[in-house]
Amino acid sequence: MTTPTANGRHLSEDVLQTAAQAVDNTSALAHNAIDQANDKVRDLRASVKPAIDALTTKAQDTFRRGLDAASHTSAQAQESVRHYADATGKYIAQQPVKSVLIAAGAGALIAALLMATRKRG
Repeated sequence: MTTPTANGRHLSEDVLQTAAQAVDNTSALAHNAIDQANDKVRDLRASVKPAIDALTTKAQDTFRRGLDAASHTSAQAQESVRHYADATGKYIAQQPVKSVLIAAGAGALIAALLMATRKRG
């Protein structure tokens, strides 16, 4: 015959065993879920990497073309300034008196504009 104490122990052992099984099952499910999540992250990284690489390459190409265009524009501007400086030098050499009068007139016009803006301010 079993005593109530023995029944209580047996019941508590059953409860503990059931709880341990529940913890083991929950742990297994959690590990499985983590493994599946890791697989999905790995797959996502693999699918996104080529797109990131392509965007990086495209950005570098665009930047390089921008630098080339800026360099070309700068070279054109320098050539234009050189051309106009040469033309101005030739004009001054050919027409020295006229050049001095034009420079004096331009200076007077600039001075008048500056004085007019100061009086308004």
